Amino acid sequence: MKTNPVYKRECMVSARSFKLALVLLIFNGILALVALLNMYSALAQVRLTAEVQYTGFLDLYMFVAALEFLMLILIMPAVTAGSISGERERQTLDLMLTTCMTPVDIVLGKLEAALGTMFLMVVSSLPVLAMVFVYGGILFSDLALLLCCFFAAAVFMGSIGLCCSVLFKRTTAATVAAYAVTAVLTAGTYGINFLVTYINQMRIGEYLASAESGGVSGASGELLYVLLLNPIATFAQVLGRLAATNQSWVQVGSWFGNQKEGLVITHWMGISMGIQMVLAALFVFCAVRAVEQRRS
Repeated sequence: MKTNPVYKRECMVSARSFKLALVLLIFNGILALVALLNMYSALAQVRLTAEVQYTGFLDLYMFVAALEFLMLILIMPAVTAGSISGERERQTLDLMLTTCMTPVDIVLGKLEAALGTMFLMVVSSLPVLAMVFVYGGILFSDLALLLCCFFAAAVFMGSIGLCCSVLFKRTTAATVAAYAVTAVLTAGTYGINFLVTYINQMRIGEYLASAESGGVSGASGELLYVLLLNPIATFAQVLGRLAATNQSWVQVGSWFGNQKEGLVITHWMGISMGIQMVLAALFVFCAVRAVEQRRS
């Protein structure tokens, strides 16, 4: 099977770099430290009360997974934002375009290399997540769903950084743009729903509005579906599936008022990950087209 030459080169450079080993050490060190401190606290509570609170170990799994997901969406745009712009700054992009490699090979090779680094980080952190399996409560299907969420978020965030890397000439500008888009998709989509919900709740005619809209009072309405673009909202639903409680953060339909149950809210995780993968494909397509224009 033919290996993408860009991906092969990036893997060789990463394998020989001390930076990757240092990142893995810091990444897993933080996760292991948090997990061990949390487990020590839970065991200390057992010695005091002689009762085993299994919810504490579930909280440990959720906390470590949330920390890992947060680090992933923060690192991925930075890794891919300098992929193409860095080649342009080193004046090697034009040389790559003169070879037999197509723009698709260049763009996908850079994305695959970044995903390979993220995959290595996720796999290396599995022993920390597997500590919870000692006490039970987590199924392998839950872990598989979590890994799918990680993969979808990594591809989505990586494609954003890659597209910005092609559109901006400087790595600094590409990185800033990638984080700006990430902020809009995460904090922006949440903020606009919060603002609309707050305004609706402050209206004098709230009772009449709720009567006309079928009993939905002070909700953000159709704007809730903007959160389908938010990887954090998707991840929250994955954790909510594990929690299986009546807390408000578990169901996205109760975040901003009481939304009607429907097909989208019921299958939020699958639909949101599917939309994010489609958008990732569009970002990659835009990046390929931009590189093709430079080649021509």
